[in-house]
Amino acid sequence: MKPLPNTQPNVRKFPFVDYHYHAPMLSGSSAPCLKRSKSLRNITRDYFDTEADREFIGEAAVFGVLIVMAIVPIMTGMSAVLQLLRSLPLF
Repeated sequence: MKPLPNTQPNVRKFPFVDYHYHAPMLSGSSAPCLKRSKSLRNITRDYFDTEADREFIGEAAVFGVLIVMAIVPIMTGMSAVLQLLRSLPLF
């Protein structure tokens, strides 16, 4: 059914919405290319079985490098503060 045109000039024009639309169901299909999809649980199990170990090792190495890079300036700053405290005549 075609929507009727709006004849009033100052009325907002909204798109026509078909409230009786139903999406087609794929359950009754006999096409060989349609397979039953895997559940989210099976997808994550496959991911963690195959790829997670390799990615964990790489991410752990990057994390270790970042930790070392963060510790070096902290240690250098502490050394500079200790040197300053030694050079000041506090007592």
